[in-house]
Amino acid sequence: MMRIVKLLGIFVLCACVVLATGCVSEQEYKDLQLQNDRQLERIKDLSSKLETTKGQLDMKERQLADAKSRGGIDIATLEKQVEALEKAVRDKNAWIARMQEQLLGVVPLPVELSTMLEDFANKEEMVTYDAGRGIVKFKSDLLFEKGSDVVAPAAGEAVKALCGILNSEQGKEFDIIIAGHTDDIPIAKPATRAKHPTNWHLSAHRAISVLKLMGTDDIAQERMSARGFGEFRPVAPNKPGKKGNPQNRRVEIYIVPKGT
Repeated sequence: MMRIVKLLGIFVLCACVVLATGCVSEQEYKDLQLQNDRQLERIKDLSSKLETTKGQLDMKERQLADAKSRGGIDIATLEKQVEALEKAVRDKNAWIARMQEQLLGVVPLPVELSTMLEDFANKEEMVTYDAGRGIVKFKSDLLFEKGSDVVAPAAGEAVKALCGILNSEQGKEFDIIIAGHTDDIPIAKPATRAKHPTNWHLSAHRAISVLKLMGTDDIAQERMSARGFGEFRPVAPNKPGKKGNPQNRRVEIYIVPKGT
C-alpha cells in the first residue's frame, strides 16, 4: 500500500511539472533529474555485473556439458556451480527490475502517442499494448518460426507500422528498448544450438533481429538498444518438466524517455 501511495505521489509531482502549474520549482525538478541519473548509473553498473555473471554461467554450462559427454568426475560440483550462477543471474535481474521501477520522474506516454499505440495493438493479432508501462508486446510464436531469429514476413509489416508511430512527432521524443524472452523449453536441435546455444542467446538474437528490422524502417540507431532475458522473466508459469508456455515467448518493446 505504501508503495502505491509513493508511486501516486511521484505521478502527481511529475504531472505538476508537465502541466507547469508551479507546484514544483525548477531546482526541485533538476533534483529529480539528478536522482534519476544516479539511479540509472547504478542500474548500468549492476547490468555490467550481470553480463559478467552470464558469461561465467555460459562457461560453466559448457564445462558441465563437456564433463557429461566425457564422463567427468566433477559433474556434481559443476552442477552446483551452474545452479549458484543461475540464482545469481535471477537475483540480479530482479534487483535491476526493482531499481527501474524506483526511477523518479516517469510519467505516462503522451495521450496522442498512447492512443496511436493502442489502436495499433487492436489491429494486430500478435500485439498487445500496456498503456500503464508504455510496453508493446509481440508474441514470438507469430513473430518468429520455432527456434529461429528471422522475423516472419507478415510480422515485418506489423513492425513497420509500429516504426511509423515511433517516428511520429510524438514518438520520436522517446528511446526504444527491445527485450527478447523465451519459455523454459531447452534448445534441442543441434542445428539450432549451433546458432543459439541457450535460450539466452535465442532471446538476445531475436531482440537484435527486431532492432535491425526497425533500423531499416528509419528508426535512428542511437534510439535503440537490445536485451535478452531468456527464460528468466516469465509472465506465466511454465508447464512442469521444462515444457514451456507460449505466453512467455515474446518480444517486448519499451518506449522510454531519452537516455534511459
